[in-house]
Amino acid sequence: MRHAFLFFLLILTFNCYSQNVFKAIVRDKITNELLPGATIKIGDRVSQTNDSGKIVFYDLPGTEVNIEVTYAGYEIQRLHFLLNDTATHIIFLPPEHNELESVTIVSSTRTNQRIENSPLKVEVLGREEMDEENTIKPGSIASILGDVSGIQVQQSSATSGNSNVRIQGLDGRYTQILRDGMPLFEGFSGGFGILQIPPLDLKQIELIKGSASTLYGGGAIGGLINLISKKPTYDQEAEVTLNETTLKESNVNTYLAKRNKHFGYNFFGGYSHQGIVDVNKDGLSDVPKNKAVIVHPRLFFYPGGKSTVSIGYTGTFEDRIGGDMLAVDGKSDALHRYFEKDKMQRHTADLQSQFIINDENHIEVKAALSSFTRAITTNTHYFKGRQTDYFTELSYILSKEKFSWVSGLNITGDDFRILPSGPVLISDFSDNIIGAFSQFTANLKTNTTLEAGLRADHHNTYGNFLLPRIALFHRFDEHWATRWGIGFGYKTPNVLAPQNFDYDIENLEPLPPNISSERSVGYNAEVNYKKEFGDDASFFINQAFFLTRLNDPIVATRLPGGLVHFDNVGSNITSKGFDTYVKADLQHWELYAGYTFTIVDRNYLQQDKFMPLTPKNRMAFVVVYETPSDWRFGLEGSYTGKQYRYDYTKTPGYMFLAAIIAKNIHDKINLVLNCENVLDKRQSRYETLYTGTISDPQFNPLWAPIDGRVINFSVLFNLAKPKE
Repeated sequence: MRHAFLFFLLILTFNCYSQNVFKAIVRDKITNELLPGATIKIGDRVSQTNDSGKIVFYDLPGTEVNIEVTYAGYEIQRLHFLLNDTATHIIFLPPEHNELESVTIVSSTRTNQRIENSPLKVEVLGREEMDEENTIKPGSIASILGDVSGIQVQQSSATSGNSNVRIQGLDGRYTQILRDGMPLFEGFSGGFGILQIPPLDLKQIELIKGSASTLYGGGAIGGLINLISKKPTYDQEAEVTLNETTLKESNVNTYLAKRNKHFGYNFFGGYSHQGIVDVNKDGLSDVPKNKAVIVHPRLFFYPGGKSTVSIGYTGTFEDRIGGDMLAVDGKSDALHRYFEKDKMQRHTADLQSQFIINDENHIEVKAALSSFTRAITTNTHYFKGRQTDYFTELSYILSKEKFSWVSGLNITGDDFRILPSGPVLISDFSDNIIGAFSQFTANLKTNTTLEAGLRADHHNTYGNFLLPRIALFHRFDEHWATRWGIGFGYKTPNVLAPQNFDYDIENLEPLPPNISSERSVGYNAEVNYKKEFGDDASFFINQAFFLTRLNDPIVATRLPGGLVHFDNVGSNITSKGFDTYVKADLQHWELYAGYTFTIVDRNYLQQDKFMPLTPKNRMAFVVVYETPSDWRFGLEGSYTGKQYRYDYTKTPGYMFLAAIIAKNIHDKINLVLNCENVLDKRQSRYETLYTGTISDPQFNPLWAPIDGRVINFSVLFNLAKPKE
């Protein structure tokens, strides 16, 4: 009996000993935000917090533990805890003094997942890239997007300079552009969208290549670009950028921001002036004259310390004019008369709010109202139109240790109205969509994350759409991981959607009554490998494969006489290929190389199925060296392979190179000297940019730069007080 009693005590003691549990939630000490992916080490055991910032260690020996908590951009915390209770400990990490805002958490997943573990592949251009682009191309983000493998910025007009973004070889209308998760750049209001977004106003750009329609609506067939605005911190921010180029461009940008416990603000103001330039001396402008003013103030409220409410306004005012150099200069005559003038205004009001009920339950509300007006004046026609876009969304997020769930409702719409203008064939129209979405993410025990989502949309004209998506992420070990996914999408007809070539609006025919929406299915698969060598060296390689099938594509056909007709052409368009990129950091060196192979087939044709203006081969590289004395030297380049023209002839491939030298002076002044297009590659060196007469030029589609070599010098002033 005595031995049995001792055995019972031994079992009880062992049971108590083996069931000690440590629970914790990791938060930002200043903002109180959850920190998914924070690393906690207890002895030889290492684990990371989940999407809710939580972590649990079971079966800990003893009655006390020493832990080490690390997270990129935050100070290391070494703490001591007793294990005599079941409480969940809150650990606050203070940001490092040189923190640039972590970009490892992405909002495009809707659950603020850590980028490395997201089943939905999201690539990020972070705060460092935004700051660098602000000193190179302060006026817009078009240039930096074109440096990413798999993304092509297609200039669609030689006169106005308008461009659109193509992903994986598909036309620009299949790329959805969001601002803080809200679609505001569609149809008529999508014109000049990326040309009007300055990088100084952004925290990061999140890129999804391939279908993302289940989360954000049917338009993201080729991919999605989510522009994330900056938010204020407790440290005063005050930056001014001055820039001047050899291409007659001047920029002045300003950013101010600060917050306290209950209130915050930020403000962006920018002015750009671009002189008209005829680079190839053919009498027509290659760079239009442009004046642009952008203001973006926002107010932030933090009721109760956990919730956030922000209201903002964005105003963009822009005048562009290009064409015959003499006509633009007021010296027009019977021969020199061609010009195009664009006068644009964009007004946007937005509301964003996040209500944290507790550590597991969040509610988010977003709403935006935008008005875009564009007046187009040429020597033969005048047109003025206005598009009003609106968006509202209510979503609920449940985050637990083993799974997360997000669901919501949104209403999206646009209303296009023709203002007093010359004669056009199209008429006013409206699009209204009500949608519901749900996404479930399960964190399985086998280092696997499985994600399934479903969206149901109803369009006022084109009916109902059901968009399922499923994705899987699996980590084999600390080095190897893989992703797989499939998603569906759709695109409703719109004669004003961005095209690879800008058609005169007076030549657009109205949509035929029997036209139907385009529908798509996209597949992706990838494998990646990462390796760290100490504290100052790392290597990462990603190999991705993609396939998108677009059914019943809508194609623009130029008819005899110049009219443009849109209609479904049957069959499908397929885009397939692979994308490879390598990144490496070695002490003071940063290296990047990417290659994209793309084949796009128009299967509704019997022969010559290739997609015009779509290079099969594209390559990009970046080499940067930073010295201990705060000098920065960089060389980046890209190669664009041969493309087919619309007349079935081939263009030559070309190399684009850029070089930069920068000097940071005591974190107060940053001096940058940059040269774009060092080799002066431009389309006019291979062919004339137009046919016909200078009085009535017929421009060839653009497949290469036309603005030539550009040198810019910029100065960034940090006017805030040094951080203590």
